[in-house]
Amino acid sequence: MAVKAPRTRTLLAASLSVALAALTAGCTSGPSSPSAPSASAGSPAVPGRIHVQVADVDLTITDAVAHLDHSGDGSLSMAVRNDDGVPEHLAMVSTPDGGRGRLTGAKSAEGNGSLSTAGILLRDGTTVTFGAGGPRVLLHHVQGVTARHTLPVALQFGVAGLVRFQARVASS
Repeated sequence: MAVKAPRTRTLLAASLSVALAALTAGCTSGPSSPSAPSASAGSPAVPGRIHVQVADVDLTITDAVAHLDHSGDGSLSMAVRNDDGVPEHLAMVSTPDGGRGRLTGAKSAEGNGSLSTAGILLRDGTTVTFGAGGPRVLLHHVQGVTARHTLPVALQFGVAGLVRFQARVASS
């Protein structure tokens, strides 16, 4: 009987590890609901641009460029068009190897492009330009630039959810 107990505990621990790994992979591999946003059907994968349209989500991101120096510091410029029918918020920007962009609001304290606890406000029917004079995404020690001079980026929106695409990379 003493021989079965350690074997049972080992099997139980292994089963729990496999279940935890499966749950973790499901959480990090992207949205799993049928209405989760994705690039429009038939849209080519063009670095610096993506159009997300599904259900009530309609976002277009254009001119996405990561301006980086030799140490990986810089900023992400882009234009984000929100045609969702409701206000949207950009809550988080991530890059490979756990990198995070720091969001800063537009010069105006309120309104389109302003920063709140929900993120950068994107009013319906408008385009917010990230960069000079508007809100900014600051990058620090970014890694993961591809051989094609692109940077995998993930943007987390309040309504649209997680949007992944490739930003072009320019030296600053």
